[in-house]
Formats: sequence, structure tokens, C-alpha cells
Amino acid sequence: MACQPSLFPSGAGAPDARPAADGAPRSRERWAGFVSVVVDIPARALSEPFAYAVPERLADDVDVACAVLVPFGRRAAVGYVVARADDLSGLPGAEGLDPARVRPVSALLSARAFSAGAPALASWISREYVAPLAECLRLFLPPGGSPRLRRAADGSWELEPPAVGEARERVVSLTPEGLDYEPPANATRQRMLMEALSCGPVTTRELNLLYTDLSAAIRTLRDRGVVRVDERRAWRAPDGGTTLSSARACAPVELTAGQRAALDAIEAAREAGSGDVVLIDGVTGSGKTEVYLAAIERVLAAGRSACVLVPEISLTAQTVGRFRSRFGDTVAVFHSRLSAGERRDQWDMVFEGAARVVVGARSALFCPFPDLGIVIIDEEHESSYKQGSSPRYHAREVAARLARDCGCPLVLGSATPSAEALARCRAGSHRGQRWLRVEMPERAGAGRLPEVVVADLRREFSSGARSMFSRPLREALAEVVERREKAVLLHNRRGFAPFLMCRECGCVPTCEHCSTALTYHERTHTLECHTCGAVTRVRPYPAPGSACPACGSRYLAKMGVGTQQVEDALAAVLPADVPVIRMDADSTRGKDAHKRLLEEFDAADCAVLLGTQMIAKGLDFPEVTLVGVVMADYALKMPDFRASERAFDLLEQVAGRAGRGERPGRVIIQTYLPDDPVIRAVAAHDRSIYAEADAAQRREALYPPYVRLTNVIVRGKDARSARGYIDRLAAEVRARIAALAPAAGGLDRPVVLGPVSCVIERAKDRYRFHFLVKAPLEADVSPLVADALAQTPPPAGVGVAVDVDAYDLM
Repeated sequence: MACQPSLFPSGAGAPDARPAADGAPRSRERWAGFVSVVVDIPARALSEPFAYAVPERLADDVDVACAVLVPFGRRAAVGYVVARADDLSGLPGAEGLDPARVRPVSALLSARAFSAGAPALASWISREYVAPLAECLRLFLPPGGSPRLRRAADGSWELEPPAVGEARERVVSLTPEGLDYEPPANATRQRMLMEALSCGPVTTRELNLLYTDLSAAIRTLRDRGVVRVDERRAWRAPDGGTTLSSARACAPVELTAGQRAALDAIEAAREAGSGDVVLIDGVTGSGKTEVYLAAIERVLAAGRSACVLVPEISLTAQTVGRFRSRFGDTVAVFHSRLSAGERRDQWDMVFEGAARVVVGARSALFCPFPDLGIVIIDEEHESSYKQGSSPRYHAREVAARLARDCGCPLVLGSATPSAEALARCRAGSHRGQRWLRVEMPERAGAGRLPEVVVADLRREFSSGARSMFSRPLREALAEVVERREKAVLLHNRRGFAPFLMCRECGCVPTCEHCSTALTYHERTHTLECHTCGAVTRVRPYPAPGSACPACGSRYLAKMGVGTQQVEDALAAVLPADVPVIRMDADSTRGKDAHKRLLEEFDAADCAVLLGTQMIAKGLDFPEVTLVGVVMADYALKMPDFRASERAFDLLEQVAGRAGRGERPGRVIIQTYLPDDPVIRAVAAHDRSIYAEADAAQRREALYPPYVRLTNVIVRGKDARSARGYIDRLAAEVRARIAALAPAAGGLDRPVVLGPVSCVIERAKDRYRFHFLVKAPLEADVSPLVADALAQTPPPAGVGVAVDVDAYDLM
């Protein structure tokens, strides 16, 4: 990176430069300097770097960003160098330490483990999200490319090489002497080889594809000095491209007024070089992607690189296609569905500068950009940008810190911006960064916002209708088929039925490992836990063998509706030549399944795309003229202060899939709550109808964006032990809060709510308890919780998770 911020920000603490674990002085060797090393052991007690000496034999090899083997106590450990100095006084926190007591680095393991700017950002993440520093630094490591230590059968530690090596390929080319070589008349394979090489060097893989195996001919001509075989670095391709018509991005003849305003704001932020944040608040179909592309063109022209985050893997095929149609092979893709080798190669391409634009999920943010010039987060409101496991970072916050450190703009785009982003734009700044909102109120091209029809399911039921499709939706589907157009149907519940229930005793089968009901999957006749993944085979009523686990009754009935059941119902009402393409977590488990299903939908003359929330945003199919929401009420009454915001985001986003081409679009929302502010807001395309009331409730109840919310979760197999520990930890946090000086505003100091059982009290055989810390926006609650944890470490068998700026309270 061009930026080199301080490794240890103010208040973060200095490195823990310690002598050998046994405390014994070391014989004085000739050192070539000293380094701070983060030991790759993810424990909160090891959240600071350690000081080590650099032997002269490694003087030219060991530097910042390399992986090394170091002695640690009575064992060896892998570590990562985050700072180097000629003497200990040059390492923060190591002043006054006796050099004779510092242990030396044992060996160099890797010359490049991360980019030079990674340690500073990892240190910030560690402090901000109360996570071990080693765990945070792992985010920046090449996937599968770092060595590990493992315990052998005899109890010793042995070094395990990287799981993924570099891909290599062999290239065959003619030598100067071979230019005039004429193979014998009967040497058919040699003639094939010479013909292939006449236009230039060819890889052995390409030769095998063209002529099957030519290895014998290659060996013969190599021995005669006619050809030469070289080995070079190869890149494993993450995908074979896409046939999606919407993946081709041609620059428009003229930008809309909203697009020009957004691009001007981004350019002003880029020229300012202070890490400003630009929020593009544009309706669905307003052309935000074109703004991203135009902004990146300017960044690339300046010789810098770009990072683009998308919330769903299902969007990467379409998004990557559009970016590659504009920027060619300089685009890398990075997400969890790639193989380890593919991810490693994409990481290396970025590190070496072969790729200057990275498109991917939140993990793409940690690629080793050599000179980052812009960060773009599409659909910034999405909760998938919040990491669910330690370190529980939010990509928006990490990106803002990264943009500030690198002096480049952060661009956030959404048709339904998050409450936090809108609040910061109203304030004008956040943590020293300028936040600016730009509106794009009109659709680009011929597209117009669709008409929204609310189908009242109460009236449908009172009129005697029992179908899951209301009369307006059935008629609209029939019209789509008649006009040979396409439709998208949203149902945010996968499986066949959300749960089974015994009609005699009322028993609902639940997971034996979690306190959640099991979901029935019709295709496999299984009950599956969507918390831990446990699977049980079952036959519900009226199939023979159906039996209630509590009373043995055979009347174990399917309750509720999942996507598999909706798929069957659609197949019954649609003609046989209209395919129903289902996209949910079950149908997209295979590699490239998202792309394959979208290509199938794109290629069809007339089709219905049925899916969960993964189809609700980002997809651009001009042929879609109808969007249906099978049941809009699932999200409205969840026990979550974000329920209204999430429901509006989901419905408004999926509504935006209709009418993106020349033909007008229509949206039909089925609901039992037609008067709910969220439903009315979506019907009118007017966010304020629900947002004002929602904001007033959050302000009164002290919820984000008006406070910071931290969720501390304790889990353990023994409920009494876990509950006892969380009570002690909460008391420790309260004691530290009591010592704080009150602040001005509605909430003068942090408050602790709880501890109580989590909504899902047991998951994966562990009981779960939590407490919340609500703090003023300017409060720095992370050190407070970290100090309490250090003072009250958990007992054996009890785990702690700290979720700063929490999104999921379940």
C-alpha cells in the first residue's frame, strides 16, 4: 500500500517485547537487528507482538511482512514480522529490555505473508473488535499459502508446509537452432508439434488439448536441441466466464444527472486524498454500477488499484462479468466459493500487480493491494458485511479505516442505505472522516420504477381462497406466460416446510443439539437443523412410517411453507414449458451453482426465478416484468430492533428487479399486514413512511444509530458454569463503567443490560447467555470490555464472543 500508518495507534498499547519464557539469559550472538513478531497462536492473552533478535545469517531475509519460525516457551511457533529496527529502542515497548535476554528468530518460512500495510490495520481490528491480534492478522494471509505447526503423535511439534502451492506450467518454444529443423516424413507427432510452435511458444496443457499427448515428441526434439521447455508461474482461473447477457457493460452515451453528481463527488473525494466517504443513495436501476466503473477508470488511469465488495456470492458472476467486459484480465475475483488454489492465485495476482481491480465478498478487502485508490461497497446496507465469527468486524468500518489510512475515497452504494450510514451523512463526519450523501432518484435508460400492488391475504382467506398464490398473483403469472416474459418470486424460507407438528400432542421436533425447530426438506425426506446442520430422516403424514417422536402418533404434519413447496405449487399452475428455477442455500451448494442457475434463467425464453433473499438485490434482467413476494410478513415481527429496516430493505430491493428494461414492471406483495408502515413505504417507494417512526422508536429505546451496541456472548456445555461466569464478567464491566466520567447527551455513560439467555438458548450442544452494552456514539467501549475479560478469564469449557457494533442479537 502507498500508505504506512502507525503500527500502534493511539491507545492501542505497545508491543509486548518479552524475554525468553524461561527467563534465562541468552549467550550473546551477533545480531543484525530486532523484530516485533506476532505469534500465530489465537489467544487474547497473546494480543501483542513479541521482540526477537535477527541473526546475521538471516539479516538479508527477515523483514516486515515475512513469516518466521521462532522459539516460544518450550515449543516453536510460526510468527509474522510486523516491525524491524536496528536496536530494541527502535521497537515500541521494547525500550530498556536487555538484548542478551532476547531470543533469536530460528528460520525464515516465507518472504511475503501479507502487504506492508496489513499489520497496522490488523492491530486496529484487534483493538476495535476485542479479538486476538494473530486472528486478525490471519485475515491478510495468502489463502492456504502459510505454513503451520502441528503436534505429532509423540507430542512434539512439526512444521507443516503450506496447504496450497504455486501453480506452475511448462512452456514449449523453438530454439534458434530449431527454426530450420525439418522432421522426418514419418514423424507425424513431431510435425504436429513444429506446426503448433511456428506461431510462438505454447504450454504443454494447450498442446495436449489440441493434439492429445505430445510428450514423447517434446522429449525427442528437446534432446536434439530443437525445442526448449521452460517452467513458469501459472494462474488457476476461478471461473470460465459467464453467458449472462447483463454481464456485458458498455459505457452509456450519456450519464444521468444523478450519475454525474455522484461521479463528481467521488472525484472530489479522490483529489482531496483524506479518505472521505461518499454514500450513493440511488433507487434500484439508477445506474450505480456505471458510476463505479467510471470512477475505477479514473483510478486505474492514475496507476492505482480498486476494491469492489458485493454482498452475495450469487452476484459475483454478473458483477465480475460487467467489470471484466470493461477492464479485461486486470480483474480478480475473491470469495469463499473458490477453491483454495484459486483463491491463492487471485491473492498472488493482486500482490504482484497482475490484477488491479478486485471484486468479491467481504474477504476481498484484505487482499494485498499495492496502491489502493478506491474502495467500493455495493448494497452497503447488507448484514452479510458483518463477520459472524471472530474477529467480528464490519466490512464498512474496516473499509473506512483503510480508506482513511490510504487517503482514498470509500464509496457506499445502495437503494436502501443503512440507518448508520444515513445518520453519519446527516452529521457530516464520523471519526474524523467526512461523510457525504448523493441522491440518484431516477432510473437510467428506459427503466421506470414498477407499480406495487398489495394483495391482502385476509380478504383472500375470507373469500374462501386456500391457495398460496392470491388472485392478483395468479393472474399476473398467467399474463407473464402469455407475453413470454420473466418473473421473480421471493420466499425467504428454504426447505419444504419450516417445521413439523404432531396434530395429536402438539410436539414440534427440535434439534437434539440446539433449541431450534427442525426444517422439513421434501426432496430428501429429511429434517435439517439450520443452526448446526444436523440431519434426520423422517416421513411426515400421510406417508407410511410417520411417527411423532413424543407420542408415536402418525399425524406428524407439515406446517408452514418453504421454497421447495412453493416450487411444487408453481409447477402445478404454470405450463410445462415454463421452467421454475429455485435459488436457495440448498440448490446453490455446489461450486458455480449460482452462476449456472442464473445463466439458465437468462437463457430461457420465459421462466420464473424463485428464491430466498439471495435473489433480492443486484440482479439485472431487463426481461423481468413481474416480481411476487409470496409472504412478506416473515421479517416484520422478528424480535429484533432492525426488523423493520431489514424488511423494508428486502422488499424494496426485490421490487427493484422488475421493470429494468423497456417494458413496465409490476410488483405484487402478499401480506396479512397491508397497513404496516413498511408495506406502505414499499408500495409508495417512499422510505420516510416507515423510517421516521422507526427512528423515533430507536432513539427512545437507545438503539443504533443513536448508540453503540456491543453484545457479549458466553457459551458452554455446562449451563451453570456458563451462567456463573457471565454474571461475574458483567459485574466486572459494570464496575469499570461506574468509574467513567459521565458524558453529555441522551446516554451519559455506557449501560449493561442482562445477562439473560440468548433467544436461541442452546446451539451445537452449548448453552448460550449474553449481555448488551449500550454506549454513547463517542464512547470507546472496546478497551473497557477487553480489560474486564483480562481481569476475568473464562474457566475451562467456557467460551466468550465479543460482538462490537452487533447486528445479530439472536
